[in-house]
Amino acid sequence: MEPDKESARGLAQVEGYLLWNAEVEEARRQARRFTGSLPWLTTAQREDVERVYVADRVELCRETLTRIAGRAVELRGEYTERYDRLRARCVAVSVLTVGAVGGACAALALISR
Repeated sequence: MEPDKESARGLAQVEGYLLWNAEVEEARRQARRFTGSLPWLTTAQREDVERVYVADRVELCRETLTRIAGRAVELRGEYTERYDRLRARCVAVSVLTVGAVGGACAALALISR
């Protein structure tokens, strides 16, 4: 693998790791805020509710990210296909234009003799 691609891949992994940890920490903060509004919970109950809340939130985020990543792959395929078709059309139009201009020039040369 090229060093630039390897560096970019490494940076993307670090960024993903940091973003995921930030999401988990946000889930923990929200869980603490939620249980803070329930003063009648015992310490054990509070910890259980926070643990379940965080686990549910993390699972929801994982499912969402998986769905988004899958859609991104689908879109990449669709756009690659469209780009390939557009490129083929542009090449065909260019070849036809060059051929037409060349034919016109040849016809003018023959006529002007």
